[in-house]
Amino acid sequence: MDEIASEMRISRSSISRLLAYAREIGLVEITVHSPQDGVDGLTERIADLFGVTAEIVPTPVRASDAERLARVARSAARRVATLADDNMSIGIAWGATVSAIARELPARRLHNVHVVQMNGAANPMTSGLPYASSILERFGGAFGADVQLFPAPALFDDPHTKDLMWRERSVRRVLDAQDEVGMFVFGLGSPRADVPSHVYSGGYLTGEDSRALLRDGIVGDCATVFYREDGSSDGIDLNRRSSGPSFPAIRRIPRRVCVVSSLSKLTALRGALAASLVTDLVVDEGVARALAGAPPARPRRAGDPR
Repeated sequence: MDEIASEMRISRSSISRLLAYAREIGLVEITVHSPQDGVDGLTERIADLFGVTAEIVPTPVRASDAERLARVARSAARRVATLADDNMSIGIAWGATVSAIARELPARRLHNVHVVQMNGAANPMTSGLPYASSILERFGGAFGADVQLFPAPALFDDPHTKDLMWRERSVRRVLDAQDEVGMFVFGLGSPRADVPSHVYSGGYLTGEDSRALLRDGIVGDCATVFYREDGSSDGIDLNRRSSGPSFPAIRRIPRRVCVVSSLSKLTALRGALAASLVTDLVVDEGVARALAGAPPARPRRAGDPR
């Protein structure tokens, strides 16, 4: 601040006030990087193995699932805010992980930004709009963006109904907005997660749907589009009824930010990487170690070097 004050010929206190204002409006960010970031070359190894940019979030070995999610969501929120830019459309897939990210987003006022819901949220028990809209509105509020909601079922009862609805001009408007998305922010659903993902526990799947998941070898979903561990999504009947974007459509999006905090979603993450759905990965250190085949971190003990 002394150097800035000297060069600009204004007082140090004025510089302090200007910096405080710049941080408040999101123009300036101050970040402290943990010395554990990229520990053991994990970041580079994941980049080499999967061709993605990874941000590894250090977490205590004995941290709870809630604490891991909170830490990863904070890091993901900062990354999304950094990647967001003027004249950008940001696609959002609703879910517990993205909801946690939305709560942590720093304010950053941008110009001509749009936030677009990428898959419907309705099911036979609820419209899903209050849940999905609260997530999207937080993104919209953080970036001063307009919000495009998608009032459609997450999964249709009949694929022919979906085909007919997709012809409606009001629906086509949202689908066209999805085609313009420059950054997609999503978590991964998994039928094997320790804490069941919302789509598996919130009344979206019938008993027959759940049995079909087992028969088809489903390990996860991205925006309610289901896939196997090898990344394939073809021949899965549920996907014909899904309102989510196809994998080719997702792969056309320039930045695709995937956020994972639970080791129980490791298989789902492997499938998403095999499907080339991810360009940027924000991930808990334990998941990153398992993904890269590195030994798990050991708990710190008194007297251990820092």
